[in-house]
Amino acid sequence: MIGILGGMGTQAGLDFCNKLAMLYRGKIDQEYPLFILYNKSNIPGRPESIGVQTRKFSDLPRSVKNNNKYNKVLKSLLEGCRSLEKSGCKFIVIPCNTAHYWYDDLKKKIKIPIINMPKEVFLYTKKICKKNSKIGLLATEGTLKTKIYENQFKKEYKFITPPHDLQIKSVNKTIKHVKMGNIKLAEKSIQPSIKYLIRNNCKKIILGCTELPIAIFAFKSLKNVKISKLYLDPNLILANSSMVKYRK
Repeated sequence: MIGILGGMGTQAGLDFCNKLAMLYRGKIDQEYPLFILYNKSNIPGRPESIGVQTRKFSDLPRSVKNNNKYNKVLKSLLEGCRSLEKSGCKFIVIPCNTAHYWYDDLKKKIKIPIINMPKEVFLYTKKICKKNSKIGLLATEGTLKTKIYENQFKKEYKFITPPHDLQIKSVNKTIKHVKMGNIKLAEKSIQPSIKYLIRNNCKKIILGCTELPIAIFAFKSLKNVKISKLYLDPNLILANSSMVKYRK
């Protein structure tokens, strides 16, 4: 059984479950994958807990992982993972990119495996993109600042992200729109950032916040997501990796 720690945000967790079910649709109920979604929406805000108020995405000081905000998020994530562990799940997935800043600490305390979303995206990218290609990243400020994607990709790819003013006016605003259910506004507000990355010759764009596929595809058919030649959807990639592990 697959354990899904969701609620970061709720729409993103449901999007993951929907992709998991649609990718591996059964002819009868009993052929669908077994999974539990824990929509733990009371986990403290991840970007706010790692201090994204600064204007530059520099390396985080060592003290960040020892502060109260970091530990409050870790405690809440651990509660969610332990609940899934006790429910008999074979492994856990977390359809939230920023939450993977806590991945190493979670892995030390949870007995069952936790699939690492950024790592799975990297492994998938290696299959379809030449080394040293330009890869665009759209993500929360927390994900950018903690470099959870950059640390995976930096040795083999060149990362391009929107400038800070575009991050605030476009990416951050889009994520907020999705969380509030304003999908049409989200679809519109993300376009300037996409155009910026395309102008900078990005071969692929990682939708590094699980709200962003919802904004860009605006609940269009899964086929649109699967055949996209530009976007890398971590939720979709994670769903495929989950099923590989589920079937072992």
